[in-house]
Amino acid sequence: MSRVEIMTGNQAAALGARLARVQVVAAYPITPQTSLTETLAQLIESGEMQAEYIRVDGEHSALTVCIAASTIGARAFTATSANGLLYMHEQIHWAAGSRLPIVMCCVNRGVGAPWTIFNDQQDSISQRDTGWIQLYCRDNQEIIDTVIQAFRIAETIYCPVMVCYDGFVLSHTLMPVEIPEEEKVDAFLPPYRPHTILDDTNPRTINPVMFADLRANAEGILCDGYMEIRYKLEYALKGALKTIQDVSDEYALVFGRDHGGLIWEYKTSDAEVILTGMGSIATEATIAADILREKGIPAGVVGIRAYRPFPTEALIRALKRARSIHCLEKAVSYGFAGPVYTDLRAALYGSECDAQMQDYITSLGGRDIQPSTIAEVVLNRIKSDAFDGRFREPIWINCRTE
Repeated sequence: MSRVEIMTGNQAAALGARLARVQVVAAYPITPQTSLTETLAQLIESGEMQAEYIRVDGEHSALTVCIAASTIGARAFTATSANGLLYMHEQIHWAAGSRLPIVMCCVNRGVGAPWTIFNDQQDSISQRDTGWIQLYCRDNQEIIDTVIQAFRIAETIYCPVMVCYDGFVLSHTLMPVEIPEEEKVDAFLPPYRPHTILDDTNPRTINPVMFADLRANAEGILCDGYMEIRYKLEYALKGALKTIQDVSDEYALVFGRDHGGLIWEYKTSDAEVILTGMGSIATEATIAADILREKGIPAGVVGIRAYRPFPTEALIRALKRARSIHCLEKAVSYGFAGPVYTDLRAALYGSECDAQMQDYITSLGGRDIQPSTIAEVVLNRIKSDAFDGRFREPIWINCRTE
């Protein structure tokens, strides 16, 4: 029987990894991720979790250990934040290019310089083009459930998955969490079956140097070149949209909790003004939407759970009735605008959704944002005569811009 306990987001992630029967944990501390791998160390030391806990000299090594473990057929897990994630960058590409179903939690934190230990989403956003699936959680229950789902997704299509959630806002905040039954998790998540071939009677080179054109192997078989391998990774990521939704639907059927799969909606049936975002900022937006409704504005929220692959068709369906869309972002694509805004604007171009759009940059480095402030800024933007269909510069909320 499942049970409910009060726990932090990091504890929820660690329990998700234990329930997924992770076999190798590679760990290096960085705030605010550290207590996640500390919890895993305690579970392994106490015998509650059967896994190898490998302490390394840095984040690059942590992911290297996971790559090696996954290659030989072990279920591997790690976690990091901010500059630790950036230090992994080379191996993040390597894991995706090798089509290894590693799961990593990114406990979102602003990156240096200057230093901050507080939350925004610039770290994971900076890795969006590496070939990893990215899923964003909005509460601690979703964290434990998403870690379990992530292994099922990763091992179905052989692509790594990054489970992202906001540092301190979720990682260190206590919430009630229903812990899934182990027997049900075992049935939902079968043992990992690796696609890599390691055979001492038939030795082969893994990830050799590739030439520009197709070449035949020793048996005369024409093999994929570098470009074909990249195409197949892209094709797999696009196909992951269905896998993510299918896994979410099955999880909801088995465990009774539905976090939305690709996206989630709040009071959108009659909404003309839609707020959107990822993670906890989208939760704040639900309260802002309620405030706007008290002021007579039919507002709702469309939260983005799967950012990579980008859920274009799901968003078009959810936003087709909107008259205006307001993107709340904890990151910026320097030199242009927020990443969610730019991706969403491109996805909606030429669709039946012709809503006006505005981008808002907020909460960088943990800067406080209240739902009442979100509602006020959105309301002022709606009333503005300059609010038309043209591209507008992002509005920076709670930032001195003069």
